[in-house]
Amino acid sequence: MTRIDDTPPAWDERTQLATFLDYTRDTVRAKCEGLSEENARKALLPGSPLMTMSGLINHLRWVEYYWFQMVFLGEEDEGPWTEEDPDREMRIAVDFPLAQLLDEYAGQSARYRELVAGSDLDARAKRPIRGGLHVDLRWILLHLTEETARHNGHLDILRELLDGTTGD
Repeated sequence: MTRIDDTPPAWDERTQLATFLDYTRDTVRAKCEGLSEENARKALLPGSPLMTMSGLINHLRWVEYYWFQMVFLGEEDEGPWTEEDPDREMRIAVDFPLAQLLDEYAGQSARYRELVAGSDLDARAKRPIRGGLHVDLRWILLHLTEETARHNGHLDILRELLDGTTGD
């Protein structure tokens, strides 16, 4: 599996935060290299029927949408989830080709990269999270890096169970 380098090209805070988020995003893509469509849709864990490679990729895409567009920018919710099906983004992922999911995630990440580059790290989110707290962009970047890295671990385990492929 290929990986990008996690060493930032500069040592300022913004570059370091953006580099680590990009690193975790690119690791998602690397974990899918050579994965068959059939395997991308397989749920291997009896207690987690939505835990598929496709489901996790679509989840990560929509998690970034939630944090950047809904929380940070304060836009209306246009996500695929509903009150009746709060994990719908994971459920519907198996209806789309893996390449499409990865391309949509990459395209969206590029837009958010521009948003981050043009915003102050101290800028507060328009929409509050739990307890009425308005987090700043820095917190959102750290949170998304943590979330993406955690799901990379899930992708790594699933990939090894699916076809024996391992990576860093």
